[in-house]
Amino acid sequence: MRIIALLTLLSAGLAAQTPSEPPTLIKLIRNTVPTRAYADAKASVTMLAMSSIAGAPETWMLEAHDSFGSIEDLDRALNGVAAPASQTMILLYKPGLSYRPDQAVRDLPKARYFAASIYEIRPGGDLDFAELVKLRRAGYDSINLDRPEIVYQAVAGAPSGTYLFLAPLKSLRMFDNGLARTPAYAEALAESGSTAGRKIAAAVELSRELTLLRTEPKWSYVSEEFAAADPEFWKRF
Repeated sequence: MRIIALLTLLSAGLAAQTPSEPPTLIKLIRNTVPTRAYADAKASVTMLAMSSIAGAPETWMLEAHDSFGSIEDLDRALNGVAAPASQTMILLYKPGLSYRPDQAVRDLPKARYFAASIYEIRPGGDLDFAELVKLRRAGYDSINLDRPEIVYQAVAGAPSGTYLFLAPLKSLRMFDNGLARTPAYAEALAESGSTAGRKIAAAVELSRELTLLRTEPKWSYVSEEFAAADPEFWKRF
């Protein structure tokens, strides 16, 4: 009985260290100066810091939260210490738009880079946009693309039709998989999907911003459990 109880406790502990669901909310802080405020406040959240490697020079800080109460608790703990930012958004997880999100969560601690896409769509275009994402997912599945994405929609700090697609990348070489020729059996699906997708995109998209970012462990703030998935990388934190 003691052995069974011990195994149960170990299993529970491992489950806590490897969540299968993305955070319910994230707070995105763009173009701010990373500080030790999170460590000084002994924050109970994960914060991933990133810097752009393509496009305009940018820094991103992504806070992971399970509720607005968590955001409030951190806001009080930081007490205005965080440096000014060019934009701050709060975004809500959209499981129906995400692509293999359980795998994406497992990849987070080992992500050296992130591919981030920010879409802004026309008012009332959410259903058409969801159909566009569905077509894109079908294209991914047709070539078994190993590049999961977590999708969030802005609920504060940006228009409501703002979506963030976030793909953790263990290496930029993961993009090479998507450059390979689509298999013959999937070409018809890919072509029909791209044709329909272009029509929907033209109708609903206002803007699309694509950014590649490098994970910066020395600026990030993560738990020991998070860092344990790749200790050599996170020891620089």
